[in-house]
Amino acid sequence: MGYLIQAEYEQRLEQVRGLLRAKNLDIALVYYDEFNIGNGWYLTGWCPQFESGAVLVPRTGAPMILGGPESEPFAKLDSAITETRNFPVFMVPDEEYPNAVIIDFPKLFAELNAQLGAIRRVGLVGAGRMPAACYRQIAEGFKGVEMVDITDDFVPLRYAKSDWERQQIRAAFRLADRCWEAMKGQVAAGVSEIEVAAAGEFAARSRGASGFGFTAIVGSGPRSNAVVPTASAKKLEAGELVMIGMAPKVNGYAGVMGDVLPVSGRCSSRQKDCVKYLKEAFALTRAQLVPGRIGKEIDAPARAYFAKHDLTRYLVCPFVHTIGLHEAESPFFGPHSKDVLKPGMTVCVDVSFFGHPEFNGVRIETGYEISADGAIPLSPKMDARLGG
Repeated sequence: MGYLIQAEYEQRLEQVRGLLRAKNLDIALVYYDEFNIGNGWYLTGWCPQFESGAVLVPRTGAPMILGGPESEPFAKLDSAITETRNFPVFMVPDEEYPNAVIIDFPKLFAELNAQLGAIRRVGLVGAGRMPAACYRQIAEGFKGVEMVDITDDFVPLRYAKSDWERQQIRAAFRLADRCWEAMKGQVAAGVSEIEVAAAGEFAARSRGASGFGFTAIVGSGPRSNAVVPTASAKKLEAGELVMIGMAPKVNGYAGVMGDVLPVSGRCSSRQKDCVKYLKEAFALTRAQLVPGRIGKEIDAPARAYFAKHDLTRYLVCPFVHTIGLHEAESPFFGPHSKDVLKPGMTVCVDVSFFGHPEFNGVRIETGYEISADGAIPLSPKMDARLGG
């Protein structure tokens, strides 16, 4: 059962074909792998395991998935695009598949020329993420064809979310609320970080999560300095703070929550100061979520607040990023960003600092849907907790 509904698929396919027409391109090749799933998933609602691949979209005619034989049956079951071709460069290295039909790029090029007419210009999406061997084989197989990088034209198609996409994201944030409740309920001295993570993962999966935007974040004491620490066997200790984060997905779209909790159930006086810094910076940033503002304007107030409290040296991440098929994806509204906040976007306020000699690492995070009238909390519960 695939995740992507037909109406969304058809609309997205037409958007890409419109881009091909505008750029006078014959086909697009959209690269993906398990670490760079967004652009491929946008067209298929699917990503392989173990193998990489590309979505081929012609200006006219049927699109296809270029991949490997291990994921081919999976694609035919769950992908919105079910026409497939297999290539060695996308397969598990050195694995053998004696019953699979495996071709090369010159053969594909000949097939496309026969079906579509002469292929002269090819648009590449994600070329900068391709392994060198993959790019070389495509270029050699499509000999004499002009290769044009259209990544910067393709990715903005994903910026504003459709009504259907926002429904999935809102559902994912509801799951994130349940993850927070479950993880908070496990936080106590003597409990391992893995046990805290397991509570959140079960809360999401048992309620229908299709996956996660990142591996559960649980970092207690000095381990929270790792920025995105995955849970370890370390036991939580009385008096520590523990940083938690979970990003459950619904139909491939992420929600998220991030928080810092006292292991003993109550913050010390200095820990209360730490949480106050986070929340005040969070509120300053949330107030900047106004359509028409650009990234560096959105980022500036909390950055100035951190400078006032001598926390700038511990900053690693900017305060606002977009959320969708990835928990954090373009555009990123950092201190030099000129990206414009627009209605239809879904974004996260993500306030953190790391490496502090007293507080170690801390993070709070939740999300908002941007409307013409401003920011609408994707989790009213976390909005009240973090920004109230």
